[in-house]
Amino acid sequence: MTVAAAASGSPVNAMTIDVEDYFHVSVFDGVLPRARWDSMESRVCANTDRLLQIFREYQTRATFFVLGWVAARFPDLVLRIANDGHEIASHGFAHRLIYDQTRAAFQDDVRRAKAVLEDACGRPVRGYRAPSYSITPRSLWALDVLLEEGYQYDSSIFPIRHDRYGIPVSERQPYAIDRPSGTLIEVPASTTAVGPVNLPIGGGGYFRILPYRWTQWGIARVNRQEGRPAVFYLHPWEIDAAQPRLPASRLSRFRHYRNLRKTEARLRRLLTDFRFDTMDALVRRTKGTLENGTTRLPYCW
Repeated sequence: MTVAAAASGSPVNAMTIDVEDYFHVSVFDGVLPRARWDSMESRVCANTDRLLQIFREYQTRATFFVLGWVAARFPDLVLRIANDGHEIASHGFAHRLIYDQTRAAFQDDVRRAKAVLEDACGRPVRGYRAPSYSITPRSLWALDVLLEEGYQYDSSIFPIRHDRYGIPVSERQPYAIDRPSGTLIEVPASTTAVGPVNLPIGGGGYFRILPYRWTQWGIARVNRQEGRPAVFYLHPWEIDAAQPRLPASRLSRFRHYRNLRKTEARLRRLLTDFRFDTMDALVRRTKGTLENGTTRLPYCW
């Protein structure tokens, strides 16, 4: 798909960035205690500034799900993102998997993150994405907590089967979740359905490890056949081939380091092939069709 084709009426997709440093990634939890994070070389500002430059070149707005730990140490980075016209959303504070936390601990984490982000950018924070998409069948209670803390939409459910996350029978398109405390809009990570199986096409490791044509085909399929926008995600460390190498299992090293040198060029190609805007813009465009608040999550909690 070319720029001209993208401009001819295809849905506008959501570009999202999970702002965390290379050492925050969940696969390193067992080898790098949080007590050591402050002693690590930080590369998140330089990598995020590089993404901001790319988005300026392609006149693209994005949603930056910023880790509260990053915002507390680099509030100027949050302000730079906001001043460039992008949306600030929450990635939690300490990058802990939700299903490894108590409800009280999670509530403290998302409340703290929202406060520090809003202080840094001077704007309300409406959206949340969990570390490693860790809203699963055993942590659905987190959706109630998000509503209690003033979040209006969530993007933490991946409708696939994976060893660390996923609700494979969840709806693939945005939907409203009605709860006693209000309505939360869920915007799941993007997949394409091939028979009974949902396949991930929305970014991250799938964007780096698989050929570019897989992402291109998947987003185009969602846009054309379903007439729906896709949600794409990336981390700043994924454009940083020079980042320090940390010890981990062979599988984890493959997932984290594979094709880092190719990511920026692929991102530029993606921004040429498709149109993108913020998650907030996607939610506002689809909210009108969800006003009656149909809950489509196939689990009770």
